Amino acid sequence: MRMYDIIAKKRDGGELAKNEIDFFIKGYLNGEVADYQISALLMAIYLNGMNAEETANLTLSMAQSGEMLDLSSISGIKVDKHSTGGVGDKTSFIISPIVASLGVKVAKMSGRGLGHTGGTTDKLQSIPGMRVSLDRSEFLKIVREVGICLISQSNNLVPADKMIYALRDVTATVDCLPLIASSIMSKKIAAGSDCILLDVKTGSGAFTKTVDDAIKLAKFMVEIGENAGRKTVALITDMDRPLGRAIGNSLEIIEACETLKGNGPKDLTDICVELAANMLYFTECESIDACKDLVKKAILDGSAFEKLKEMINAQGGDVAVLEDSEKFEKSKVKYDVIASESGFVTAMNTEKIGIASVILGAGRATKDSQIDYSAGIILTKKSGDFVNKGEKFATLFSASDELCKTAEKIIFEATKLSSTPPIARPYIHARVVKNGKSIEVLNYTG
Repeated sequence: MRMYDIIAKKRDGGELAKNEIDFFIKGYLNGEVADYQISALLMAIYLNGMNAEETANLTLSMAQSGEMLDLSSISGIKVDKHSTGGVGDKTSFIISPIVASLGVKVAKMSGRGLGHTGGTTDKLQSIPGMRVSLDRSEFLKIVREVGICLISQSNNLVPADKMIYALRDVTATVDCLPLIASSIMSKKIAAGSDCILLDVKTGSGAFTKTVDDAIKLAKFMVEIGENAGRKTVALITDMDRPLGRAIGNSLEIIEACETLKGNGPKDLTDICVELAANMLYFTECESIDACKDLVKKAILDGSAFEKLKEMINAQGGDVAVLEDSEKFEKSKVKYDVIASESGFVTAMNTEKIGIASVILGAGRATKDSQIDYSAGIILTKKSGDFVNKGEKFATLFSASDELCKTAEKIIFEATKLSSTPPIARPYIHARVVKNGKSIEVLNYTG
């Protein structure tokens, strides 16, 4: 078998067989296939696509390129969750302890932030003492004893994806649904959970800007998960506005805690109830509505917040900051953004809002950038709200006034005001599931 022939086959629109996919993945890992050959193949895939079978085979080949986590020593159903990324997306810190408090085991590996989206492990590390790099035995021990553990992705997990993504990033082939789906699902399958909930974001702050594109990606991933023997469901959730009001690492942890205490913003609370209910539904809960009732009870009786504290304590974090947010490290500068005119907030370019938070220090411009865990944004007004001229629109937190002024300019550019209110967008657009042999897209009414 020659790499030349595989490239030519895909260049001409052919379908790659499983042994051909295995060949180039193994060859690239062991150095027998060159970067320029994989780059050529990636461009051929970008231009001609991959069908469901090819994408599934690519996913499994990448998943098997490194460590495959064995969770069989943990009793009960193990559930994982993945979000395609957004601005203010702190749902993992809310829904994971909710379902863990209800007896579902959550063994989750997450990534760091890059670009305008924040990273789960970065947010966790804003908690003093918090350890996100654990060896496998300690990770499994915490899941068995506490029911939940959130850590950074192991370096031994899916090495093929790391190598291929580095090439995609410099060859203009990131924006390709089969490659995106296989990258995400290879990590989820290698992580070993029985069931996978996918939170596929859509809107100005998401990778998939339209609902149709989000559904296409979700269908790819649900098909892959189901074919790999994992029960998989996807919700298409809105990211045309930041989620909640806090953007930034410690700010989002604080808002997650408030949500678990029953005091969170309505949009964040509502989406988390739906996501957690869908995770719980994997356990053969009677209905989604019954699951939602259990989720709401776990918030009201405080058991979900107690589970979060139990996990943080087990991973070395200082629980005191969760109970009293004033104990978090504070930024040097607190800067109010004041509205220069009145009107309804009709649109927010959420990606630009995320970029503003990066400028403040809350994210990484490059993989080597240092994060200011106290930096970020608290939005006083969001899409649909009315703001008066001279009223506070947002509060910025950073190390300098100069950074705040730069971020303020971007926020104003990202925000549109009108004399009439906007048409409300739903928080959840659709639910994607496998029913028999077909993938169904269901309208979501909550």
